[in-house]
Amino acid sequence: MPVIDVYAAAGTFVDKNKLAQDLANAVLKWEGVPSTDLFKKNTAAFVHELPSDAISNAAGDNNYVRVQVLTPVNVLNREKQVGVVRELTDIVAAAAGDRTLANRTWVLITESPDGGWGINGQAFTNADIVAPPVRSWEIRKERRVLEKDPRSSSALRRWYECLASRGTLNRRSHD
Repeated sequence: MPVIDVYAAAGTFVDKNKLAQDLANAVLKWEGVPSTDLFKKNTAAFVHELPSDAISNAAGDNNYVRVQVLTPVNVLNREKQVGVVRELTDIVAAAAGDRTLANRTWVLITESPDGGWGINGQAFTNADIVAPPVRSWEIRKERRVLEKDPRSSSALRRWYECLASRGTLNRRSHD
């Protein structure tokens, strides 16, 4: 689940919310993940406006934009890297209303190590992110088993072991 940060001089973009949403959707597309609420709600872009004197190249120019994309390791092959850099650059230039900004937009792709991404206090591996969620009827079935044997924690343990054995135990599946 990617996170995108955009750094630019204040006033570069009129509609920062639309820019953030367009960038997030573009990265999701290039990652090739399903268009589900799980991915849409956990992919975000942040637009950071800096004072113009806080940005400079070696020549003293301050009209640059930096886009930093943090994505899970091995999600973007070379073709996808090239595609996402091109599309994000085009989105930034269009959002600024300045096609020449493409020449001054840096896009940096950083891969988070497996298990190095988290939300809600849980670090996720790539396998956790793509694991199929437990269907609600499966949870109800396992809870009925638990309710029949509430004498000890062994019933609860068996419920969790059942979910874990199917690779579906994670916070998303039972919160």
